[in-house]
Amino acid sequence: ETAECMKKLRQILRYTGSCDGDMEKGSLRCDANVSVRLKGSSTLGTRCEIKNLNSIRYIVQAIDYEIQRQIEILESGEEISQDTLLFDVALGKTKVMRSKEDTSDYRYFPEPDLLPVEVSQEK
Repeated sequence: ETAECMKKLRQILRYTGSCDGDMEKGSLRCDANVSVRLKGSSTLGTRCEIKNLNSIRYIVQAIDYEIQRQIEILESGEEISQDTLLFDVALGKTKVMRSKEDTSDYRYFPEPDLLPVEVSQEK
């Protein structure tokens, strides 16, 4: 889904002339936020942000790796720390750039014109 979304966004940006969409040259980058929770849990998981992904292939690889990493942490009974991550292409895994103590460290501001999107297995 992420790959398709980025392809469509890049197509729109190119069509409108807003951007050439050349991710490898830095014209378009992606930051991905990943959060998982144990099956059956209603508690939202801790979010980790993967910064500056510069290709659709790396976006998919980084998200897939981070989902699995977080699942393994939770299944072992440990807690996920709220971190800003980078994706090491050579190793195929995420690495911590910096840790975040709470939401305010992210300088996160909700966008009032955008509704939240919830993804489910059924859709």
